[in-house]
Amino acid sequence: MIGLIIPAQAVSMTMQAVAIALAAFAAGLGAVVGFRAWRRSRVTPEERERRRRAELVGHGKLTDATLVEIGQDVLYYSYVVRGVEYTASQDISGLRAHMPSELGLGVGSVSVKFDAKIPANSIVLAEDWSGLHAARVV
Repeated sequence: MIGLIIPAQAVSMTMQAVAIALAAFAAGLGAVVGFRAWRRSRVTPEERERRRRAELVGHGKLTDATLVEIGQDVLYYSYVVRGVEYTASQDISGLRAHMPSELGLGVGSVSVKFDAKIPANSIVLAEDWSGLHAARVV
C-alpha cells in the first residue's frame, strides 16, 4: 500500500484558506440578509410624520397658542412653554380631510400639543385631534 504523505504546512495552509473562504461567505450572506431586513423596515417620511403626530396626540402636553399666519397648506403658530416662546409651522396638506367642517380659519387662538422633553416638537392638527377652534369669526 502506498501512502500519500502531505506535509503539515500544506494542510495548515489549506485549512486557513477554507476558513477564510467560509468567513467571507458568512460575511457576504450576513450583509445580504441585513440589507434586505433594512429595506423592509424602512419607514416613509409620511408614515414617520403620522407616527410623530400620533405620539404627540397620545402623550403630548396641551397649551394655548396663537395662529400667526395661514399659508396654502401650512399653519404658522407661536406658543410659550416655561417662559420660552416657540414659533413653529405645520404642513397640513395631508390632513385636509381631518379639519373641522365648521371652521372659520383666521389668525387667533388655537391649542397646541407639544413634547414636554422637546417643546419645539408640536402640532395643531392630527388625524385624531384638532387644536383648531370651530366656528370662529374670521
